[in-house]
Amino acid sequence: MLKVRVARTLSVETNAALGHLSAASGLVQLGQRLFVVADDEHTLAAFDLGGEHSGRLHRLFDGELPDEPKARKAAKPDLEALAHLPPSPHCPHGALLALGSGSRPQRQRAALLAFNEAGDIDGAVRVIDLSPLYEPLQARHAQLNIEGAFVAAGRFCLLQRGNQASPVNGLIGYDWLAIQAWLDGAGRAPEPVASTPIDLGAIEGVPLCFTDGAALLDGSWVFCAAAEATDDNYADGPCRGSAVGVVAADGRLLGVWPLSLRCKAEGIAVTEANGVLQLLLVTDPDDRDEPALLLSASLADPRG
Repeated sequence: MLKVRVARTLSVETNAALGHLSAASGLVQLGQRLFVVADDEHTLAAFDLGGEHSGRLHRLFDGELPDEPKARKAAKPDLEALAHLPPSPHCPHGALLALGSGSRPQRQRAALLAFNEAGDIDGAVRVIDLSPLYEPLQARHAQLNIEGAFVAAGRFCLLQRGNQASPVNGLIGYDWLAIQAWLDGAGRAPEPVASTPIDLGAIEGVPLCFTDGAALLDGSWVFCAAAEATDDNYADGPCRGSAVGVVAADGRLLGVWPLSLRCKAEGIAVTEANGVLQLLLVTDPDDRDEPALLLSASLADPRG
């Protein structure tokens, strides 16, 4: 079991007062900065790890979401993945890409935010229609549910999340340059070049299913997964716990470690130092009245 500690709650500055994220779902760490998306918001939150200041919100989509829980769930963009993209002709200093899960038609949008030379978000948000990318995946996955995205070893990787009825998790890989060209408007949405099912085990009889992933320097990657008792890609269910794992660059699953805190971990970031993986995770309590948490943990690097 991997011991985790609560680093902070994810409070954010709003127009009216101090608020919080309640459904954190994707995480990117760049130095001392954290970027977090929540699946039921139209914004991206930016945090400074060096202080206790609340997060600042960046709008991704126009319009407001309803407050009533069922209506909000039906209307939300379901941003479940946040990827740090390398420099490209249109984003010479890199970018962030927040992706919808694809589990419903209104959840097939992405938001692209470019960085400037100083590493700050700069310029207007580009909204991207993901349906050309997701349509071929829906033919392979009856319950499409993209929960993680990252770039590793020349591949743009998406993580397909299973559930109790269909506990098949998958790594879907694309040629990064083909994805880059499509995002820059210079090509068609590419087909995957690889699709690999991965069995993550279970907690208390409930299958662990992907909730996010992050690349390591050698092409390996880490992931977080939750054991959520639900039979489809829309309804929430009781969470029996979460875990993190490491996959080698050659696709071997090197290990899965349940978290000491029972929670639904939905986002993960990683840094490497002296044979230790320093992990940050964000949680989704499935309750808008409860703040999402930032967790930290140290894991001995299983790659040796």
